[in-house]
Amino acid sequence: MDLLSGLSALDIPLISRWAFLGFFIVIIFFLSRMVEKALVRSVHENSNLYRAKKLNRFLTYLLVFLVVTIAFSETFRGLTIFFGVAGAGIAFSLQEVIVSFAGWLAVMFGGFYKTGDRVQLGGIKGDVMDIGLLRTTVMELGQWVDGDLYNGRVVLIANSFVFKEPVFNYSGDFPFLWDELKIPIKYGSDYHKTESLLLKVCREDVGDLSNESRLQWKVLQQRYRLEDAQTDPMVFINANDNWVEFTLRYVVDYKLRRSTKNSLFYRILEEIDKTGGSVAIASATVDIVGLPELRTAEGGSQDKHQA
Repeated sequence: MDLLSGLSALDIPLISRWAFLGFFIVIIFFLSRMVEKALVRSVHENSNLYRAKKLNRFLTYLLVFLVVTIAFSETFRGLTIFFGVAGAGIAFSLQEVIVSFAGWLAVMFGGFYKTGDRVQLGGIKGDVMDIGLLRTTVMELGQWVDGDLYNGRVVLIANSFVFKEPVFNYSGDFPFLWDELKIPIKYGSDYHKTESLLLKVCREDVGDLSNESRLQWKVLQQRYRLEDAQTDPMVFINANDNWVEFTLRYVVDYKLRRSTKNSLFYRILEEIDKTGGSVAIASATVDIVGLPELRTAEGGSQDKHQA
């Protein structure tokens, strides 16, 4: 009798709801796992696979939330007003979280950037490691390290930045950058030979990139309204008080900017040494102006040291 009275005291509908909830949550996670395995087999590009996995997990959590809501809909019905007021307060206090989640949706489906891209977000430049629901993880570049090199610092940036500040993508639809080298050449050098030398070295080092970047630029012109751009190496000359400044402009892969510049400097210095002095690197010079003579009251002149 005691056992029967105990069973009658149990809330059978509540037990049914818990059983329903547990069963469907197991099914949802099982199907999510199967979908993820199917994505790994069918999607071969890493960026698309990463985006598909993130979307699958988001949909999984959304389905779990919906199942919980349906299972306890009768229980929640009496708390509608409470949840309405509480929801307004939570939305106000968590507005940054909500905006960050909206930023995640914009990043994932708006094409702002993807994992592996080199970006600048909120003043932080680096390579995107992971795009979470609320934050983007970046391996930072620069700061106390010269050039586009890692400094080892991992930075978490709120996704809300995509609505507040410009997003700079170094490797989006056009994975190339224009870079420049400035080389001071001594007055009296062979300027035409200097220009030919710089163009020769640059074409040998980055000539293939010029062709690849030209094709990529043509693709951009088909999608956007852009003028034709010069991707071949170019040389510009500017004269100042100390030397003739030659500026070499060229296209480079966004990940090879520092190493390409280093290689070009080596090659240019070697080629200049081979010219036998007809082309020479300039350096800053200082002319010391002589001191004026000092005249005495009698009208004679004396050296300043004698005075």
